[in-house]
Amino acid sequence: MSKKFMLIGIDGGASKVSGWIVRFSGKDNNFSLTQFHSTKIYSDIHGYLSDFKPLPVTIQLQQWQDKKINLTESELQQGAVYTEACARVIIKLAQKSNSQPILVGIGMPGLKTEDRRGIYVLANGPRIVNYAAQVEDKIKAKGIQFLSPISHLGSDADYCGLGEKFDRNGSFKNCDNAYYLGGGTGAADALLLHRELVPFDQAKNWLAKTWEMKNDLGISMEKYVSASGLQSIYAQLANRHIEELIQKKIYSLQIARQALQGDSASIQTFKQAVDYLSLLLFERITTLYCGWQSIFQFVNPARQQLISAHPYRQEVFDRIVIGQRLGELLKTETGKKVLLNPLYRNLANLILNSTALPPEIKEHYLAGNQLRSEILVISGLREAAALGAGIDAFQRQRSGRT
Repeated sequence: MSKKFMLIGIDGGASKVSGWIVRFSGKDNNFSLTQFHSTKIYSDIHGYLSDFKPLPVTIQLQQWQDKKINLTESELQQGAVYTEACARVIIKLAQKSNSQPILVGIGMPGLKTEDRRGIYVLANGPRIVNYAAQVEDKIKAKGIQFLSPISHLGSDADYCGLGEKFDRNGSFKNCDNAYYLGGGTGAADALLLHRELVPFDQAKNWLAKTWEMKNDLGISMEKYVSASGLQSIYAQLANRHIEELIQKKIYSLQIARQALQGDSASIQTFKQAVDYLSLLLFERITTLYCGWQSIFQFVNPARQQLISAHPYRQEVFDRIVIGQRLGELLKTETGKKVLLNPLYRNLANLILNSTALPPEIKEHYLAGNQLRSEILVISGLREAAALGAGIDAFQRQRSGRT
């Protein structure tokens, strides 16, 4: 790729789009985010529907299976807002390109169309079956050239793994096996095994995604990972409305502070979070070493059962990484007191008392009866998904897979 271009990584979420200019270093084959970034909140775009309600996922899936997708007027309008926000972010960054063509990678939630350039199922937003084409058209109208068309819409979870592996200070560096749990709008799972990234979609016969599992209370494990999920658990325990909490700016950090001040519902919220997050990480450890132990049930009871035999049995994680907004919470002094330190203790106790793990494996994770400090780490890469999106676009361009 001798032609000069600007590399841009986009992380699209449920409420906003964030983009960064990405730098590649050929000397060490590492990528990094530059200082140039842009964010656009959907609600700031003209035409945004504050009362938008997506069709039930069951209907979305049925329409896709029947090959009769009927987008509603509200979906078309909200979809145009989403793509306008993405285009504005890219246009702002492209203005720093000195008229060089741009190469763009985009991560978006939802199930993707066959060409992977659109979204046909989205739980918390509009279906946009021609997402990439809409974004390209808006950008080209401004006279900005693409090095090549947007290849596809990727998974934010996979992109978090890419970012952690190829960033110079990424948490997947210098280890053989690692698990990444990101908590933002939802849960992002990424896996490094034998120094190679293994997408969860490739491991789905033996390993479940966080959102697929539910605890003994019938609550999806994703609730304990995402910021909005913790907020919703608190709202239920405190008998308060989410809208009130948002209006008063009571989010996970504020709830954690309330827990330290003795608020009962806040204490119970983080007790649940500690109990179930430690159980989730314990499930990852045992599933890797000895296969699925049925610690959780599935949100979808019709989900195919997991097999216990898989190619990586008797392996151990060198590192368990927590990132995104959940990682940011754990970095605060408040988060350490109400969540991180109790999480260390709970996970250590689960490993220590496990009947599935032999003594030598327990010794890998524990120093005495405490978790080894190098096992559970907080990611320093807040925008791993945006970085990964740029990396994916670069690698595909270089290999000719565009």
